[in-house]
Amino acid sequence: MARLPARDAATSGCAPMNNDAPIGILLLSGGLDSMTVGGIAREQGYRLFALTIDYNQRHRVELDAAARIAAMLGAERHIVMPLDLSRFGGSALTADIDVPKGGVGEGIPITYVPARNTIFLSLCLGWAEAAGASDIFIGVNALDYSGYPDCRPDFIASFEETARLATKAGVEGRPFKVHTPLLHMSKAQIATEAERLGLDAGESWSCYDPAHFPAHCGLCDSCRLRAKGYAEAGIADPTLYAATP
Repeated sequence: MARLPARDAATSGCAPMNNDAPIGILLLSGGLDSMTVGGIAREQGYRLFALTIDYNQRHRVELDAAARIAAMLGAERHIVMPLDLSRFGGSALTADIDVPKGGVGEGIPITYVPARNTIFLSLCLGWAEAAGASDIFIGVNALDYSGYPDCRPDFIASFEETARLATKAGVEGRPFKVHTPLLHMSKAQIATEAERLGLDAGESWSCYDPAHFPAHCGLCDSCRLRAKGYAEAGIADPTLYAATP
């Protein structure tokens, strides 16, 4: 099947644009974390340019979630960019490898996609420089992060330095900031923040295995972390699960 070209949509029903406000490039996966980060960026007064990567992941229902969230947040632009990482494989999200359902364990899980955030942040950086923006927003989390190395503070600091060295803007003294407001939050705190921002978390998608769509599977690492977060926050979980986490 032929792959679709990148789609660039302007969302409808947005508030009037403030062209004097800074642009924030939002890496929008369609999950709870990226939705919450987008809400924080909007609250801080950024004009949102959302980037979603269609990397041929098995949980493709998150692409529909990303479109809904971009509209909810009033993003001025939403680019869905095809980048077929299944050609590389190496992950349960991009290859014919079973998604683990036994609970969150130690070490880096098979759901880790090789160098994913490095690749995705590089694309955000390219768009930021082209748009004259200095601010990138990403929903990485170093607490409930399932062991992913590209969700850690030292990675983010290293990427900012790479951006300074590798771009015309950086060399000319206009550095980039990678905003990670969820970096040190628990999943319970993230759920609480989404609630505070008035975001409909039921529009987000976290599950690694969409076989039970429209329900989340309930047993993959991401479902377990999401359900645990809502339980600890004492907030009603809007998620439909096929099995009890």
